[in-house]
Order: sequence, then structure tokens, then C-alpha cells
Amino acid sequence: MTILPEKIENYSRIIAFMLKYRNSHVFNTVVDNAADLDDDEKTESDDSGITPQDFANDLKQMGPVYVKLGQLLSTRPDLLPEEYLDELANLQDDVEPIGYGEIERLIEEELGVRISKAFKTFDPAPLASASIGQVHRAELPSGKKVAVKVQRPGIRKQFTEELETLKNMVDMAVKYTKTADKYALDDVLDELSHMLMNELDYKMEAQSLVILGQNLKEYKRLIVPQPVMDYCTPKILTMDYVEGKKVTKVSPFTKTEVDFTPLIDELVKSYLQQVVIDGFAHADPHPGNVHFTPDNKIALIDLGMVAKFSNTLKDQMLRLLLAMSEMSGDKIVDILLGMSTYDETAMIKDFRKDVNRLVLDNQISIAKDLKTGRLIIQMNRMAAERNIKIAVELNLLGKILLNIDQIIATLTPDYDFQKAINENAERLMTQKMTQELKPENMFKMLLETKKLGENLPERLNKISQRLADNEFEIKVNAIDEKRFTDGFQKVANRITVGLIIAALILAASMLMRMPTSFTILGYPGLPLIFFLIASGAGIMLVYNIISKDEYFRKRK
Repeated sequence: MTILPEKIENYSRIIAFMLKYRNSHVFNTVVDNAADLDDDEKTESDDSGITPQDFANDLKQMGPVYVKLGQLLSTRPDLLPEEYLDELANLQDDVEPIGYGEIERLIEEELGVRISKAFKTFDPAPLASASIGQVHRAELPSGKKVAVKVQRPGIRKQFTEELETLKNMVDMAVKYTKTADKYALDDVLDELSHMLMNELDYKMEAQSLVILGQNLKEYKRLIVPQPVMDYCTPKILTMDYVEGKKVTKVSPFTKTEVDFTPLIDELVKSYLQQVVIDGFAHADPHPGNVHFTPDNKIALIDLGMVAKFSNTLKDQMLRLLLAMSEMSGDKIVDILLGMSTYDETAMIKDFRKDVNRLVLDNQISIAKDLKTGRLIIQMNRMAAERNIKIAVELNLLGKILLNIDQIIATLTPDYDFQKAINENAERLMTQKMTQELKPENMFKMLLETKKLGENLPERLNKISQRLADNEFEIKVNAIDEKRFTDGFQKVANRITVGLIIAALILAASMLMRMPTSFTILGYPGLPLIFFLIASGAGIMLVYNIISKDEYFRKRK
């Protein structure tokens, strides 16, 4: 690893951060878990005086890469204490806006035309400013109002350098420390790098807006702003302007005047569909990315982070949500184990007991206090503590539902999320079956059926011919027949040799009593020869057993 002078600052910031938190609860928890300590052996106190808020603020001050790292760590209950997860889940970066002159230069450079020609009006004051880019309100020559997101200059280079620094340090940590290796910190960093590179490509975000808008077109109370593709580049994203405010900013008066239940119903249905039907979900629905519009609708904005789920995971997540709505602990455990990888060190019985206890504790909670997202995060923590590694996608599901729980608590505190899942289960199953019966899926099935139909007559003909010729064979790989017969023969040979040795010794002892003129060292010669032959054969047999038998080879 080569450390260039211009990168020393990056390394020094990370080292200073680690030194500051080396005795804090956050690092103690990670080390204790990695060492597999019992509860009574783990570090209980935190004498550093550092709070989760300090941890989040320091990440924010270190820069945008570390803000994103904090957001990613908020989905890793196996790494951090719960109080840190809660703080990091709400971590947002507030940065100084880019000057308008720089914005104008970037837009003209990306679009290839003067900003006055590209837009009828362009507001110099930003609507929002974040670590990766900032958003301005504008109007196209057609009169269409749009929001223009402009990427900060040099941010890709900054992210690349910061990630390279982190990679060098994480690689060393994984190589030399048990903690980093157990928690696969290199995998965590790979996930962060993949997420950040996607967020830096605004063309990809534009495509995500199109896909999500198409998937949710039947939900009339939900808005997904659509991109203006001619005004989109990897560094510029132009999309429909949606007037609104964060759902957490809705006034108490509005809450008393408006019944938000139908709106929340659609929001919940839409996210269930995204997760278990489409396999393509808005992965970061925190209040800053979910806006309430003047016409009482909800707008889903900022699709820099999306979650994608395979067909197998979609089925498992639907079953998991149904099991959670039924509060069936054993079902939940079986489904979670089906989504996990584990070895002989996994404590399955303890995990089952932990989950059942958690479910029983939550059965007495009233509907408005039961948080599905938090339950999933807690179950993931329990799995990690019992050496069970659950699919990383479940962390994303937990984070999505945690944010949905926040929105529900803000707009409709008495909403029963579990009941909504149950009521939508039949519709979701119908949708899944309809999706599987789409023409393109049916065409694949017809092709497979065609192949089977073409090959079936020939295969049946071969089977019937071999039956008629008495040549039909069925091979079973349950045992190795040759090894079995060889072993049998080896046992028989050794028994035979043993009998011969015993006979020689018996004959020698009987002949020893008979007088004879042939002697060796004063002993009867023939019996002594028989005894020596038997002794030699016995020694060879014992040597053969010790040197060649599989049991003794494994013990060496």
C-alpha cells in the first residue's frame, strides 16, 4: 500500500476518528461481538462520554462519503448498538450551496447550450443542497416547471479518493484483525462503493424514476416526478417540479382537517407492491424524500438509492410479512433461516427462542405501537448474535419499513400496519400469480413444454426398448458399491489371516510338548519356527491395519 503525500490528510482524519472512539460503546460492542463473549464478559460501561449524536456529527464533518457510510451502517444491527442505529438512520448532510456562477457553468458544459437558451427561467437560489448535488427550480421553454439537480464539481474524484483510502485501511484491517474479518468489513465497503457510484450517475436515477413511475401509475394519490430525458446527463437530472413539503412538516391543523388514512393505505400498498411484486423499491423513503403536496398527495422523490429483490427473495419477504402480521414466531424463524447462511457454530435453538420471546413481548403492544421495521432490525441483530448471517436485502427491507413507520406515526398514529398487510395479502398473491402468467412468462413455459414434447416420444421409445431387451438399469448413488465390496473382502482376508496365525500358534504350543532331536537354542525346532512365522504375520497384520485403514489415517 503506497500513501501519497496528498492523501495523508485522508488517512489522518480516519485515524483521528478511530482514536477518538476506540474506548466508546460503539467500538466496544463490535469487538465484544467479534470475540463471541458471553453477556457477563462484555463491556458494559462507556467512560468516553461520547454520545451517538457525537458519532453522527463527526461522520457528517468528515464529509459526504462518511455520511453515506453512516446511512449504510444504520442497516447493520450486527455491527452497532441500537442507539447508534437510530441516530444514523436519520443522518442527513447539510452543506454550503454551490455558487450560481458554478451552477451555470456546469449546466452549460453538460447540456452544450447556454442556460438562457435551455431554460425559460432558472432560479439562482437552490431549493435544497446536499453532499452530492443541489436542486434548483426552473421552467422549460414550453412553460413546463421542472426541478434541476446539479452534481457538485469534483465530487466524483473526491468520492473515489476517499473510497480508495477506506479500501486500503479496510483491507489491512481484514488481513490483521479478527473483528474486521468476522464482520466482512470489505464487503460493507464494496456495498457502499456500489451504492455511491450509482448515486453519482444521474442518468441511472432518471431511469429509476421512469421504472417506479410506471410501476406505481395506478396509485392516484402518489406522485413520482418523471425526468425530462433530453435535459438529463450523468451530472444533470431534470424532472417534474412537485410543490410540497416534508411529511414531518405537516401542520397540526392540517392533521385535524384531513383524513390521511386513504393516503397512507395507498402508500403502504405501493411499498408492499414494490417489495414483493416488482422487486424494485424506493430504498430511502425518509421524510426528506417523501413530500406532502397542496392537493393532499404524496410525492416520492430522490431515487438515488433503490433496492432490487430477486424472485426468491420476493416470495420469502411476502411470507415473512404475513408471518409477522400473524405474530407466528416459529414461522418467522423458519423463513428467516431460509434467507440465511450459517454453519455449525450457529445457535439455531437460541435464535428460535429469542425470536419467539420477541414476538410474545410484542403481542401485547397495541397496533399503533407495533413497528414492523424495528422488529425486522431487532431480528437481524439476534441472528448476528447467534452466528446466523441473514441476506443483506433484509436490512434494506427493515430500513424501508422503519421509514414507513415514521411516516405513519406522523400522519396517522392509530394506523394498523399489520392489519393492512393481512388485508392486502390476497391481492398481493393474485398479483404475483398474474405476473407469473404474463405473455412473456407463458412463452418461456411454452418453449420448455415444446422441448419436452419433442423429446418425450424418443425417450419413451428408448425406455420401452430397453425394458423389452431386459437392459433397463437404475443407478443409485446411495453407496459406493465397489468400495463396499472391497471393504468386505478386506475384512474377510484379515479374518482368514488371523485364523491362520491362531492355528500356527496353537500348533506350535502342542508340538512344544513332544520330544524331538531337531532343536534350536535348546528348544524344539519345528514349534519354534511355527511361532516365529505366526509372530511375524501378526506384526505385519497390525502394521497393515495402522498404516492403511482410514480411521487411523485421520487420527494422524
